[in-house]
Amino acid sequence: MSDVKRTSKRAQKAQETRRRILQAALELFMRDGYGATNLQGVADRAEVAVQTIYFVFGNKRALLKELVDVTIAGDDEPVATMNRPWYTGALAADTAQDMLRAYVAGTTSVLERAAPIGRMLQAAAASDPEVAALWPQDLDPRYVVQQAAAKALAGKPGARADVSAEQAADLLYGLLSPELYLLFVRERGWSSERWQQWVCETLHGQLCSD
Repeated sequence: MSDVKRTSKRAQKAQETRRRILQAALELFMRDGYGATNLQGVADRAEVAVQTIYFVFGNKRALLKELVDVTIAGDDEPVATMNRPWYTGALAADTAQDMLRAYVAGTTSVLERAAPIGRMLQAAAASDPEVAALWPQDLDPRYVVQQAAAKALAGKPGARADVSAEQAADLLYGLLSPELYLLFVRERGWSSERWQQWVCETLHGQLCSD
């Protein structure tokens, strides 16, 4: 077997192990909470040695950070949300209406994955200051994403001229929040499709001129 094939197989095995650990961590963090979960339990569930988790991630906080990043992104590629094809594609739409449709669809996909872990993450940050420090406290990254989208929307045909980019950012931030998504989908039993249609229509009325 060539060195290239051996390297490729090793890389593939390492990636599979990483994903198995992340899945095990997600299941235990969601079931038992971050504080009550230890790495030995994650290792047992993932069927790896606990030393493997330390080697791959370093510690439990780093494992949580990676888990959150992967859950939001939908994969383990090191690409920020604002560089993702769904995001750049939505912002490149010709009209405000087309952008909103694409943007809400992409955001709904993110919320389906990421919203359920929000409460667990809040509890983890409240119990461990070092977890809270993993994410900057001075600037909400979710608002940064919505702010850039609002600025792009404001310059497109069909956008309401009487709504500033700042107002649009606040509306996107509030209506596309994980909390509101969970309120409708988990607590009121809406489907993601119904949520997507409602929020798209609501934002259209607030941000588009027709």
